[in-house]
Amino acid sequence: MLLGGFDIVVIVLVIFVILVLFAGIKTVPQGYRYTIERFGRYTRTLEPGLNLITPFIERVGARLNVMEQVLNVPTQEVITKDNASVSADAVAFYQVLNAAQSAYQVANLENAILNLTMTNIRSVMGSMDLDELLSNRDAINDRLLRVVDEAVQPWGIKVTRVEIKDIQPPRDLVDAMARQMKAEREKRAQVLEAEGSRNAQILRAEGAKQSAILQAEGQREAAFRNAEARERLAEAEAKATRMVSEAIAAGDVQAINYFVAQKYTEALASVGSAPNSKIVLMPMEASSILSSLGGIGAIAREVFGDAGNPPPAPPRPRPAPVRSTPPINPPTPNPFNPDSER
Repeated sequence: MLLGGFDIVVIVLVIFVILVLFAGIKTVPQGYRYTIERFGRYTRTLEPGLNLITPFIERVGARLNVMEQVLNVPTQEVITKDNASVSADAVAFYQVLNAAQSAYQVANLENAILNLTMTNIRSVMGSMDLDELLSNRDAINDRLLRVVDEAVQPWGIKVTRVEIKDIQPPRDLVDAMARQMKAEREKRAQVLEAEGSRNAQILRAEGAKQSAILQAEGQREAAFRNAEARERLAEAEAKATRMVSEAIAAGDVQAINYFVAQKYTEALASVGSAPNSKIVLMPMEASSILSSLGGIGAIAREVFGDAGNPPPAPPRPRPAPVRSTPPINPPTPNPFNPDSER
């Protein structure tokens, strides 16, 4: 079957229309933006989805990723304010907000952001001392983020975060810092130990003070009790003496004998209980002691009472044997025993 000229023209037209449709339909994936140029001039930006352009007149200029991207900053040498050399690296996160500005305001976008970040890292870290640099990473990150984000705004870029990953001082400087930290901790330990010793001494002194106060109060209470006991004993002695005096005034001879015998017995007990007395010489007759004991017994019978049995007569002392020669020391008469003069 032979095709005529009209059929060939129709087939060519159909193929041309299909090619035009394929050239004019553009599909933009999610997370990207396409810029459209007409005869080399920017006209508009295609959003994600199916878009139509004018074939052979408009074309896609730049395909930009508008998702947040990460940029690794390589390690670089930084001289601090106190002339210490350190090595630092960082990481930056940015996002394209305006595709047209990012495509036509700067060439090689990633390289521009990288060099700008490195320059500001040197500027910010070089204005700080080493100790401040090592202890204030948050402040460094905030300053870097503010400076870099302000610098890339004309490019339609938003820098979301700049983080310092690692700061490496020289080895000898690290050793010196370690020795300094050790000395500081030893000083702190010595201070704490001294404070603990001082507090312990203060507590011991307070305890000794309280103990002395309590001991003094106890001694005062004991002295008060002893004085009170002596006062009671003196009152009892005075009362007993008064009763004996009244009995003597009433003419009771047995009360006198009891009082004298009691004092005499107490005196003998004190002499016999002395630690340095082994032999006691008594310059009195045994009959006087027996007479005194007899008087004590008579008083006791009168006090406790014995109506059925009359009190027996006190035993009379035996007469002393007649000596051929007078004694060297004659016996001393007992004034409390009337029989001793016989």
